[in-house]
Amino acid sequence: MGQVSKNARTSSTTQKFFCSCGGEVKMKTLFENGKFKNLAECEKCKRTERRPSDFK
Repeated sequence: MGQVSKNARTSSTTQKFFCSCGGEVKMKTLFENGKFKNLAECEKCKRTERRPSDFK
């Protein structure tokens, strides 16, 4: 069989992040001062960080 190109592969994984309180971390996009700002926010305790990996 021939090889499949990297763009034709359909398997993709999404990584879920969890806060230390046990809530799931979701990404939010805010528009402030004419700029878009991405924030990661815990659904349970409402803690916000710049990146989801900062919750560790």
